[in-house]
Amino acid sequence: MSTILFQNADILDGRSDEALAGHHVLVENGEIREVSDKPIQSSSAVVIDLAGKTLMPGLIDCHVHVIATTTNLGLNAELPNTLVALRSAKIMRDMLMRGFTTVRDLGGAEYGLVQAIDEGLIEAPRLVICGKALSQTGGHTDYRGRYHARNVDYYADRAGTLGRVVDGVDALRRAAREEIKGGAQFIKIMANGGVSSPTDPIAFLGFSDDELRAAVEEARHAQTYVAAHLYTDEGIRRAVELGVESVEHGNLITAETARLVKEKGAYVVPTNVTFDYLAKEGASFGLPPASVAKIEDVRAQGLAALEILHNADVMMAYGSDLLGEMHHHQSDEFLLRRDVLPAIEVIRSATVNAAKVVRQEGKLGVVAAGAHADLIVVDGNPLKDMALLTGQGKHMPAIMKAGHFVKNELGV
Repeated sequence: MSTILFQNADILDGRSDEALAGHHVLVENGEIREVSDKPIQSSSAVVIDLAGKTLMPGLIDCHVHVIATTTNLGLNAELPNTLVALRSAKIMRDMLMRGFTTVRDLGGAEYGLVQAIDEGLIEAPRLVICGKALSQTGGHTDYRGRYHARNVDYYADRAGTLGRVVDGVDALRRAAREEIKGGAQFIKIMANGGVSSPTDPIAFLGFSDDELRAAVEEARHAQTYVAAHLYTDEGIRRAVELGVESVEHGNLITAETARLVKEKGAYVVPTNVTFDYLAKEGASFGLPPASVAKIEDVRAQGLAALEILHNADVMMAYGSDLLGEMHHHQSDEFLLRRDVLPAIEVIRSATVNAAKVVRQEGKLGVVAAGAHADLIVVDGNPLKDMALLTGQGKHMPAIMKAGHFVKNELGV
């Protein structure tokens, strides 16, 4: 593994309000060994001058579905497992080439994909998983529709399903334990209705209070946390009061509930880009009419929620939540947030804040000694032009994961 010395870089990772000009970064054995505003000496390093460029930590997307290879998730569940796995490998490589060196999957990805990445079988971001999300009969991830009564156990073993269906406290406990045994690093539950599923209006609360408490308890016993699919203010308030730590989406939150989220030490992962493109493109890619009709229930309030959360000082992380043919819009979330939030807060959502969500604080999301050498080089300063983080990585001449260049157009 080569030793790399980046010189004259402007470092931007969100720990400071501005990029730090004229810094030097030594990468060795997959880690950042040294960061300094003074020259670093190394007789063995390959030296790369980044004058005029910004060096950032690899981006982190905290809400993806890498197995969502089609927009119609009911159809996706019927695809052969092998086909889903191979399509997922391409989806993840494309994410990596956009500069996302870590992604957190919120339902569907299994440990086999994590192991394949770790073994170097596929080129992909670091993958943080919850296994299958936990839903209830008729809830988000129950794609049977009104006229099908097939046993829901069918979903548990399909690579193309985002979740599994469980009803009752005991069943939920067992499912949570099985997912953790299978490699899940946190538990995901469906605590509101959803857009892509056919029979659950957005305001549905899904699980009972006792079921939510059981999920939180099982996660805590496993030294981890619960992330919950949530839109409505009522659903968010109830879930956070019962111990849910990670609020996914959060579109319909009020200022009062945002203050509660802050008080409880929870956080939110907004995902506005998926609603934007589901509205624009979902029907053409096979999103069923019942799902298309639900998009505007949450889309319009998504950007307003960003401002509410920011005013309450709630920590937000970056999320895209895209499906199927729309994955290539992943970086456009930067542009949507830029219109509402300070640029540095948008950067933090995909770096230092996101690292806290994936529980890799100090190892990911920063350009600092001791961190993994997951780095991107950007032509220019994203604080001045957020579009530099879009375009399928075209403004990123170099992308590094664990000290290895997965893209290098620097001429070195």
